[in-house]
Amino acid sequence: MRTGIYGNVQSGRIGVVLVCLLLLTALAGCSRLLPRSQEVTRSKWHSFEQIKAAYDQIVPGSSLADLAAMGFDLEKTPNLQLLNATELAVLFQSTPSEALPAELQGCLNQPDACRACVYDLQRLHSRRVGNFWADFFNFHRKTAVSGWRFKMLLVLHRDQVVYRLWSGTAAIATCREERNPLGPLQSSGDRLLRLAY
Repeated sequence: MRTGIYGNVQSGRIGVVLVCLLLLTALAGCSRLLPRSQEVTRSKWHSFEQIKAAYDQIVPGSSLADLAAMGFDLEKTPNLQLLNATELAVLFQSTPSEALPAELQGCLNQPDACRACVYDLQRLHSRRVGNFWADFFNFHRKTAVSGWRFKMLLVLHRDQVVYRLWSGTAAIATCREERNPLGPLQSSGDRLLRLAY
């Protein structure tokens, strides 16, 4: 009889130890359960350096065929936005016309022969970091964002490049933090107000 009771107690202890070990293992890997997301403009270029090197090959006088050979096919390249002369003029409306390059002025003065394209590429990776339970219960959320962004403008007069301009960020590294002392109850007041009104 004693052996049976002793055996049950031993089995119970082993079970408790196993459950504790499983919980510790689960808690150690909790950070992997935090959400991740990414925002990527699909293109053939996978880095800031690649798209900047491609942009640097474009020179005034480049034709549509030249642009297509470099990967900037105005009709087939995904996410390439075409602008008409009016939309292009809006981009420069705050700049005095005498401050604009002569080639750009000439293009804007002949709207029927002038058009432009804007190519805005970005690769942003967002992931939540920190304590899983604080994040899960909405007490403290920390999001790290990394990546790059490149934007360029090409102005074409009679299908030849007459002006180009670029801007961008080679390395984006930001962090956003949210602290809610009431955790999951923090937004309850807003929900109650919405229900009341």
